[in-house]
Amino acid sequence: MSATLPITQADAPLPAARRDVAPLLLVPAVVLAALPFMSLPTWVTLTVAGLAMGMMLFIMASGLTLVFGLMSVLNFGHGAFVSVGAFTATFVLLPMRGWLEMDSLLANLGVLGLAVLLAMVVTALLGWAFERIIIQPVYGQHLKQILITVAGMIVSEQLINVIWGPEQIAVPLPAALRGAVFVGDAAIEKYRLLAVVVGLVVFATMLLTLNRTKIGLLIRAGVENAEMVEAMGYRIRRVFVGVFAAGSALAGLGGVMWGLYKETLVAHMGSEIIVLVFIVIIIGGLGSVGGCFIGSLLIALVANYAGFLAPKVALVSNIGLMVAVLLWRPAGLYAKGRL
Repeated sequence: MSATLPITQADAPLPAARRDVAPLLLVPAVVLAALPFMSLPTWVTLTVAGLAMGMMLFIMASGLTLVFGLMSVLNFGHGAFVSVGAFTATFVLLPMRGWLEMDSLLANLGVLGLAVLLAMVVTALLGWAFERIIIQPVYGQHLKQILITVAGMIVSEQLINVIWGPEQIAVPLPAALRGAVFVGDAAIEKYRLLAVVVGLVVFATMLLTLNRTKIGLLIRAGVENAEMVEAMGYRIRRVFVGVFAAGSALAGLGGVMWGLYKETLVAHMGSEIIVLVFIVIIIGGLGSVGGCFIGSLLIALVANYAGFLAPKVALVSNIGLMVAVLLWRPAGLYAKGRL
């Protein structure tokens, strides 16, 4: 009989990493905390509206948080992709207005899907060119990155004025997505429900990609230690470019959703939203998709509740929330690399 060898400390399995659930409880805590201060129908309406706005913010911010965490690039020109995506969609939405006026959900979603596809392709190509021409020469130089990306956003706004004109452009909301559905006495806008679904699909797709695919493993490893990934023989720079293009495409998708949400397009819409996007990233933690998701929902829900209960407070609710989170966790809800 063979003797059983004792298990040494070196052979013992590593302990499983403890899951940090505290940030996950923030969204339900905020939602439940608002309930005693308003009627149930109002609470339901404001909550769904906040979730929809949060999903759109997440779509616009998720690509940038990966770029920020993976490439350490302060891309203040990210708002340009939001604007370009929204305006590019008008090449489909305006000529096919008749299809959008049809009382057919399938026809409406078909036109909307075509507009989104065009916007994402154009912004992905623009993001690739932006990274190759503008970002690449200033890697590791944050001050120059801020200056050159802000300049890029200003130039893009002027080019939008040249191509589409300086006037506001009204974008038609598809007929099947107008109005609201009623749950008891609570009115929930149809388009907001669509925004929630799209945001959840984007979030699930990103989580699956980052956690279940080889490219996702490379991205996560690159966020943690890009030099080590490069030393192992992987061309991390190609991954950088792909992530930058994908993040730009997501900004284009978010721009289309945001434009339909506002129902008007202006050239500076991207520069207006970029500050809010950076607040979301700071709250969530650099490089964290999960933190970005939670931060987006928190920002939108707090703004909606505060706007109803104390409109003046709503003007500073975003800053107040960011300060409160950073006092609790200076690195954001999830630290760099914890996706």
